[in-house]
Amino acid sequence: MNRTHAGPPGRSQLTVRAVSERRAGAKWQGLLEHHWEAYRRWYLSDGDAARPSYLEGRRQLERYMPELCGTYERLCELAGGGDVAARLLSLYRPPAYVSGCSQAVWPGELPFLVRNYDYSPALLEGTILHSAWRGRRVLAMIDCLWGVVDGINEKGLAVSLTFGGREVVGDGFGMPLILRYVLEVCDTTSEAVEVLRRVPSHMSYNVTVLDASGQFRTVFVAPDRAAVVRQIPVTTNHQGRVEWQRHARATATLERERFLNFRLADSDEQPDDFVAAFLRAPLYNTDYARGFGTLYTAVYWPQTLTARYLWPGFAWNLSIEHFREGTHTVALGMPAADTVAPGTMDTTPGF
Repeated sequence: MNRTHAGPPGRSQLTVRAVSERRAGAKWQGLLEHHWEAYRRWYLSDGDAARPSYLEGRRQLERYMPELCGTYERLCELAGGGDVAARLLSLYRPPAYVSGCSQAVWPGELPFLVRNYDYSPALLEGTILHSAWRGRRVLAMIDCLWGVVDGINEKGLAVSLTFGGREVVGDGFGMPLILRYVLEVCDTTSEAVEVLRRVPSHMSYNVTVLDASGQFRTVFVAPDRAAVVRQIPVTTNHQGRVEWQRHARATATLERERFLNFRLADSDEQPDDFVAAFLRAPLYNTDYARGFGTLYTAVYWPQTLTARYLWPGFAWNLSIEHFREGTHTVALGMPAADTVAPGTMDTTPGF
């Protein structure tokens, strides 16, 4: 299935693929080959000596996320066994990177986690991967070749991250690998919270977790202080208070947070209207040149094990139980009011 949903002329485009591979093999290897040179340049951008050795990364992985070691070894083998690839794949103390993003939990009768991923189009892998590397099925938008920026597992645990709005960089793993670990080993929100408290992150992130029972938490993680757990449904790009003023102003983090909280507090708000708001200002951003443009909106329903990925005028439904591979080229940019496809915002999972 290969389709194009290009939208009006002059709009930027993005190609997104849905790939299913139960055990990492030729498909993952193809993904690596496609992105390898860009990742190699990024990983060594501060010089080889700035990155930890293979042994240090491996030791830290064994210490904090031992259940991933078998998969890590498999991926290193598929990558050819080279030193740089093995160090990169450990995602221990990777280079710093900054994104935006908004996310929220709709805590209704059929709760869901919805998020906008705001970043540079050139830095999105654009792969939704359906896997069962350790026997557990996971459906996720991947990053750093095997990490996760948002996704859901077969137990109905959904996770998503936003940047925490702090400049501090320290020892720890890239958050996408920690979220992969959460989806591979955790069943519930409480289990995920314990992992997020325990495993060190190299930068500050806000992680929202929702499970099949409807329990949710947002965890503020940082490399220089203990994780803070809050039962709040909304998070943008700060951790309780603004600490990086310039980033906060540039991304309107406070304005986006207030907007989402206001909508959740409105007794007349409906779930489809709430999701639709993510495709409009102030949540939908188009500053792609500065790395702060909305690349996609994702919605995850833990009770039905389904996901929906949204762009102006197009929605893509996927399911853990009935996953279908495919490729779509989608339009980026703010849609006109009449360009949203009929039924796009229907928040009934439909599987």
